[in-house]
Amino acid sequence: MGLQCGIVGLPNVGKSTLFNAVSNNAKAQASNYRFCTIEPNVGLVDVPDNRLDALAEIVIPNRTVPTTIEFVDIAGLVKGASKGEGLGNKFLANIREVDAIIHVIRCFEDDNILREEGAINPISDKNIIDTELQLKDLDSVEKKIGKIQKQARVGGDVKAKHEYDILMQCQQCLSDGKNIRSLNFSKEDRALFADLCFLTEKPVLYVANVDEASILTGNKYSEALIKMAAEENAQVIVLNNSVEAQISDMEEEDKALFQSEYGLTEPGLNRLIRSAYKLLNLITYFTAGVQEVRAWTIHEGWKAPQAASVIHTDFEKGFIKAEVIAYDDFIQYKSEAACRENGKLRIEGKEYVVKDGDVMHFRFNV
Repeated sequence: MGLQCGIVGLPNVGKSTLFNAVSNNAKAQASNYRFCTIEPNVGLVDVPDNRLDALAEIVIPNRTVPTTIEFVDIAGLVKGASKGEGLGNKFLANIREVDAIIHVIRCFEDDNILREEGAINPISDKNIIDTELQLKDLDSVEKKIGKIQKQARVGGDVKAKHEYDILMQCQQCLSDGKNIRSLNFSKEDRALFADLCFLTEKPVLYVANVDEASILTGNKYSEALIKMAAEENAQVIVLNNSVEAQISDMEEEDKALFQSEYGLTEPGLNRLIRSAYKLLNLITYFTAGVQEVRAWTIHEGWKAPQAASVIHTDFEKGFIKAEVIAYDDFIQYKSEAACRENGKLRIEGKEYVVKDGDVMHFRFNV
C-alpha cells in the first residue's frame, strides 16, 4: 500500500541504527556526527505475524509471503530546523511525506556519543522536535488564514467562515505549543486543512533508546518519557537500538541464544513493527493456497471489494463475492474443505467489512 513510517529525532540518538535493524534491504550509514543521513533511506520491512507461519504449516505452500511496511530514515533535526537550520527545510519536507512518525529519543548516558543539547533529558529532546514541527505548521496555517480571512469576515460565505474558524483553532493550538492531533475535529473538518499536510497531525510512536542494562526494566529517562507520552495517548517502545541491530544481523539459530542472554523472548523490533502497523490503523487478511500463503495489508474498516483491490484492481472492479473463513476456524479444521463441511466458510458480499485475520478467496468477473 506504500504507507511509510518516518524515523525522526535529534542527531546521534540512534535513528540510523534503528533503521539498520528494522530494514531488510537497506543499511543507513550510522556515524557519530550530525547530518550523517541526508537523503532519507527507505527500507521495506516484513511485518512479523505468527498467524502467517501457522497457516503455512497447515497448507504447506510453495512460498510464504509476509506483508510489509516501509520505514524511512530521516536525518536528525536540530533546533531552528523550522527556520532552515541544519538543512531543516529539506528534512521537514521529508517528514511531510510520511504517514506516521517514529520519534527516537536518547535515554542513555555515554560520553563517547556526541550530544550538543547538554545533560540527557528526554522531555527536553521531545519538546525540541515538537516545537520545530509546530512552528512549521504554524507558518503554514497563518499563510492560509491570510488568504481566506477577508472572504470569511466580509462576505456571506458560510463555508469560508467555518473554514476560517477551524484554521483559527489550529493556529491557537500551535501557538499554545500543542500538536494538531490533539484537537478533536470531525473527519469533515479535518478535510478543510488536509492540503496543509500538518506535521503535528501525523500519528506518533516514541522509541526510548536505553542502555543495555535497562532493556527489560527501562530507566528513569524512559519512565519520564512514558509518563509524558501517556498525556497524549501515545505509546513508547523501550529498546536498545544497538542490541537490536546486532540481533537483526544474526543467523536465525544464533538469535534465540543471544536474546536469552538479555532475557528477551523475541526481538524488540517485532513489537515496534507491530505497533507501527497498528498506529497506521492497518489490519491483515490472508490468502491460503498451495501456490502461496500470503498476508495482505488493508485499512481497518475496508469492505471486501476494497480489500480485493490490493491483490489486483480487477478484483475490485469485477467483484462478485468473497469466500471467508475466520483464522481460528481455519486453524481448528486444518483446511478449506473441512471448514466448508463444518459450515465455517461464509459467502460475503460487497458490504462485508473485512476483519483482521480473515482467510479470503475472491470471486470476480471482468
